[in-house]
Amino acid sequence: MTSPENINLDLTYSVLFNLASQYSANDMHAEALNTYQVIVKNKMFSNAGRLKVNMANIYLKQGNYSKAIKFYRMALDQIPSAYNEMRIKIMQNIGVAFVKTGQYSDAVNSFEHIMSESPNVKAGFNLILCYYAIGDREKMKKAFQKLISVPLGLDDDDKYISSNDDPHTNLVIEAIKNDNLRQMERDRKALAEKYIMTAAKLIAPAIDTSFAVGYDWCVEVVKSSQYVELANDLEINKAITYLRQKDFNQAVETLKMFEKKDSRVKSAAATNLSFLYFLENEYTQADNYADLAVASDRYNPSALTNKGNTVFSSGDYEKASEFYKEALRNDSSCTEALYNIGLTYKKLGRLEEALDCFLKLHAILRNNAQVLYQLASLYEMLEDPNQAVEWLMQLISFVPTDSHALAKLGELYDNEGDKSQAFQYYYESYRHFPSNIEVIEWLGAYYIDTQFCEKAIQYFERAALIQPTQVKWQLMVASCYRRSGNYQKALDTYKEIHKKFPDNVECLRFLVRLCTDIGLKEVQEYATKLKKAEKMKEIREQRVKSGRDGSGRSRREGSASSDSGQSSIASSKGERLSSKLRSLPGTNEPYEASSKKDIDASYIDPLGPQMERPKTAAKKRVEDDDFADEELGDDLLPD
Repeated sequence: MTSPENINLDLTYSVLFNLASQYSANDMHAEALNTYQVIVKNKMFSNAGRLKVNMANIYLKQGNYSKAIKFYRMALDQIPSAYNEMRIKIMQNIGVAFVKTGQYSDAVNSFEHIMSESPNVKAGFNLILCYYAIGDREKMKKAFQKLISVPLGLDDDDKYISSNDDPHTNLVIEAIKNDNLRQMERDRKALAEKYIMTAAKLIAPAIDTSFAVGYDWCVEVVKSSQYVELANDLEINKAITYLRQKDFNQAVETLKMFEKKDSRVKSAAATNLSFLYFLENEYTQADNYADLAVASDRYNPSALTNKGNTVFSSGDYEKASEFYKEALRNDSSCTEALYNIGLTYKKLGRLEEALDCFLKLHAILRNNAQVLYQLASLYEMLEDPNQAVEWLMQLISFVPTDSHALAKLGELYDNEGDKSQAFQYYYESYRHFPSNIEVIEWLGAYYIDTQFCEKAIQYFERAALIQPTQVKWQLMVASCYRRSGNYQKALDTYKEIHKKFPDNVECLRFLVRLCTDIGLKEVQEYATKLKKAEKMKEIREQRVKSGRDGSGRSRREGSASSDSGQSSIASSKGERLSSKLRSLPGTNEPYEASSKKDIDASYIDPLGPQMERPKTAAKKRVEDDDFADEELGDDLLPD
């Protein structure tokens, strides 16, 4: 047994303290609290009451905010006023705990005390948040002014500029210019600027009748402070806010104010203007401002990406790729430029190089939906359907509701002859987006092909709702009724179609046939209308043929192929699906044998890949914030 006089109190304290610390680090909160209690209750340990701060921290982590506040206050009572910095930190924690419980008025008292005793940017920002939660406009303004006036305690930048030619002095300046202490100063200043910018964006809409007036007030306060350079950033954020509110005119007007500013700000503003004009298809203006952005700051990757996009839109893909490459050289982390290079190579038919770009991008942006889609698309173009399926499967594991990706999987399985898998993915695509005509047409054709005509009816009725002026869908509904043996329903449907499309020859032929088979008296009436309709159709066809013969020679070669590549792809897919309908049982019947003109429908899936039109880059901040548009398709990524 060790006698009490031989106990080493310092060693005992150290062991218990380290044990409690390890319990806390391993989230063994109950054991940590018990160990701290042993130390705190032992009166032989002087100043042990300070450890109640550690206990309060554990309660805060557990979400037991009332106990945390209680222990913080007990610790505060036992810490002498000489330890001001520690007392301020405890007050900060008390304020945070009150915020967690929604007691904003009590939190305000804590943060106000800190700002009066030893102001810091974190407490100032938290004070603004509390006043914002309460809704006190005037107090928000006062708190913002307090935040702006917090001294950072940083040295003047002039001390890092050499004032003479003394080599020894120059070496010292060069050594301290980027040392750890200088980096810490930069980080402190960057954090303060972040808090000020966030606070301004938060309170600007709340301190006045409109956000514009609120922003103007914040800008004026910032201009008269030590953060005068942030005023330009706030103005740009004002323009971005206009943009989010779809007020393009005000956004453009605000950004144009920066045309005569210094090059850094001018480049950011011009980048945003180029973005806005590109959105509105004003490519000349977009190109002009992209040139201005590049001229103002040649190392601005966003400006170079925008310039590449304007060149891309003119069809000069080689030149566009040069701008993207330059953007990538200036900033190797500019994933937008790398994406756009890959898309440019894809346009140029350099599929292997495009694939290499997107594989690199996939290594950087893991599980990015657009990148996965492009990889699948490229493997499909390289005639490797297994790899295309593999990438699409990855895509739908992250975006399981992407109807276009599901439809593409269905198409790939259909091309491979796996009808059951194709049906599964086409059905899932229809379930998530029941307005894709190509998917609806495939599902309807599948049920007819498998002799379940009744199930096909709902799909063709859906198509008729989407395209009410396309007679073919309503004829298919009637045809399904006829094939399933429900002749009366088929007859009623054909009569309805005849009312809407009185000159449709196919509908009249079926009416004549059905009336003859059933033995109805109306057969003669429909036969007369059929002859008249056939004669009118023949006259129209002759007129069209004579018109083509007259203008065919004068038309330039290639004009018929002036549509975009994407439209051609959509058209060819439509032909494949429509030919599937024509190849179904009963092709000798009037509707199924009708002309291609009557079968095809010029419909583009609104969620599918649109024409490869580049998106633009917009800078929210003078630095490198992004304004992105998330739409899956063959589009350029914004910077």
